Amino acid sequence: MTSRYRSSNTSEGLNSLTPRRRTVVKAAAATAVLAGPLAATPPARAVDQAPAFLHGVASGDPLPDGVLLWTRVTPVPEAIPGSGIGPDTEVAWTVARDKAFTNVVARGSTTATAASDHTVKADIRGLEPGTDYWFRFSAGGTDSPAARTRTAPAPDAAVTGLRFGVVSCANWEAGYFAPYRHLAARGDLDAWLHLGDYIYEYGTGEYGTRGTVVRPHVPAHEIVTLADYRARHARYKTDPDLQALHAAAPVVAIWDDHELANDAWSGGAENHTEGAEGTWSARQAAAKQAYFEWMPVRPAIAGTTYRRLRFGKLADLSLLDLRSFRSQQVKAGDGEVDDPDRTLTGRAQLDWLKAGLKASDTTWRLVGNSVMISPFAIGSLSADLLGPLAKLLGLPREGLALNTDQWDGYTDDRREVLAHLRANAIRNTVFLTGDIHMAWANDVPVDAGTYPLSPSAATEFVVTSVTSDNLDDILEVPEGTVSAVAAPVIRAANRHVHWVDTDRHGFGVLDITAERAQMDYYVISDRAKRDATARWIRSYRTRSGTQKMERVYDPV
Repeated sequence: MTSRYRSSNTSEGLNSLTPRRRTVVKAAAATAVLAGPLAATPPARAVDQAPAFLHGVASGDPLPDGVLLWTRVTPVPEAIPGSGIGPDTEVAWTVARDKAFTNVVARGSTTATAASDHTVKADIRGLEPGTDYWFRFSAGGTDSPAARTRTAPAPDAAVTGLRFGVVSCANWEAGYFAPYRHLAARGDLDAWLHLGDYIYEYGTGEYGTRGTVVRPHVPAHEIVTLADYRARHARYKTDPDLQALHAAAPVVAIWDDHELANDAWSGGAENHTEGAEGTWSARQAAAKQAYFEWMPVRPAIAGTTYRRLRFGKLADLSLLDLRSFRSQQVKAGDGEVDDPDRTLTGRAQLDWLKAGLKASDTTWRLVGNSVMISPFAIGSLSADLLGPLAKLLGLPREGLALNTDQWDGYTDDRREVLAHLRANAIRNTVFLTGDIHMAWANDVPVDAGTYPLSPSAATEFVVTSVTSDNLDDILEVPEGTVSAVAAPVIRAANRHVHWVDTDRHGFGVLDITAERAQMDYYVISDRAKRDATARWIRSYRTRSGTQKMERVYDPV
C-alpha cells in the first residue's frame, strides 16, 4: 500500500429533495416493530453458516495512536438486525502490519449482544502514527474479511500531503453506490469523509425515485423505531461497494437530517408526525442509538457527532452536528432568520468551533459541515427551472432567496463565525459540505452583497450526491441540460460562487499540501447501473493565505 503521509517522523509507508409530509402514516410504520426486518430473507450464508459477518467490517476516526474498528456478527440465522434476539457471542479482533497477518501487533475480544444489535466496536490504541494496518474479526471459527485502515500522523509530524475521499447523500432506492466502488479502488486515501445522509428514513417509493425504485429498502415502511433504524443501517451495510470502501480506508462521518428524519431540528422534524409516530425525543434517541451502533464513529461530546481530529501539522478537522441543537427552520424570506436567539449550532458547539479555529496551529483548518454555509440567492430563473430548484433546496415555489435549512436560515451564527475568522486573522479555513445534491466551489464572503469588493473569510467545497436526486432527475431530462441553463444564472446572482453543477452524481477527492487544498470532482455515468463508470469533471483549489477559489485544469 502506498504511503500517503510523506512525513519526517512517520514509521511506515455527504438541502435534499423535500417531499412534503404525508398526513396519513401507514399503521405498519407505527406498530410493526419487527415486521419489516423479519420479512426480509436472510442472505444464504446466514442459513448455511453461523456465526457470519454479513455486513462487512469498517474502521473510523483515526488517531495518531489508534483507530476505531467495527463489525456486526450474525450469531445464528434468526438474529437478523433489529430482531432483538440471538445469543451473546464472543468476537475477537486482530490487527497486523500486513494483509497476511504474519506481523500481528494487537489482539483482543469483546462480547456482541442483542442489546447492541450484535454490533461490535473496538477502540484500538498503542499503534504507530501515520501507518497502514490490516484488521479482521473472528467468531465461532469464522473470520471476517480483512480490511485496511490507517492511523493519523503524529500531532507534530511535518506531513506534506493528505488525501481524502468526500461523499454525501446516498439514497439506496435511487441507485447503486458506484462512487463508493471507485473511491475504494483508488488505493491512495488516508481516510474518507461522509458528510451526512448515509441512510434515508423514508418508506419504499416515497423519496426521490421518480416512480422507479432501483432496489427496495428494508424495512419497506418509513423507519421510526429502534428496530427500524437498525434494519435500515443493516440494509445499507450489505452493499458490496460500501463494504469495499469501508474495507479500504477509515471513515470520518457526521450525520445530517436523514439519519434522523428530513429537516430535523432539536425539537422535531418535517418528516415526523407526533402521536402517529410517537414522540420526537423517542424517535431521535432510537435513530442516534442505531447510528452509533452501526457506524465506526466515536460519540465524542454528549452523544453527538461534533468532534475534532488532527492530521499532523498540516490539517485539523472540526466535525459539526447541525441537527441536535438547531432552532426550528423558519420560512424563506422571514426576518426571523436574523434573530440572534435562533441558532444552527447551539451556543456550546459554536464556542467550541470558534475556540478550536483560533487555537489551531495547523496549516489548514477543515470543517466538516453538513449544510452549505455560503449564502445563496436564486436570481431570475425561468418558471420551469425555478419550481424544481426550489423543491430541491427546500425553498418556497415563489423562489425567495433563502434556503432556511442551511446557514442562510441562521444568519447570526454565520456572521459570528465569519467575524471571528476575520477578527483573529484565521486563514485557510475550508468548509467541506454535502446535503444539496449538487457540486459547488465557493468563496465564503463576509458580505455577499458587496462581494468581491469585500473580503472572503473562508472557502467551501460542496460535493454532489452519491445517488439522491438532483435537478436533471427531477425534470427527467438528459444529464447536463439543467446545469447549462441554471449555473450561469446562479453564478450571476452569487458572485462568490465559482462553479455549480446541478445535475450529476459522484464524489470528491480532497488533496492537501502546505501550499493548497484542491478538490477534484468526479461523476458517475448512471446511478441506476451497478457497473457505472466514473470520470473527472472539474477541479478547484484554494491557495494558502488567499481564502479564495481558483480553477485547476487537471486532477491531482
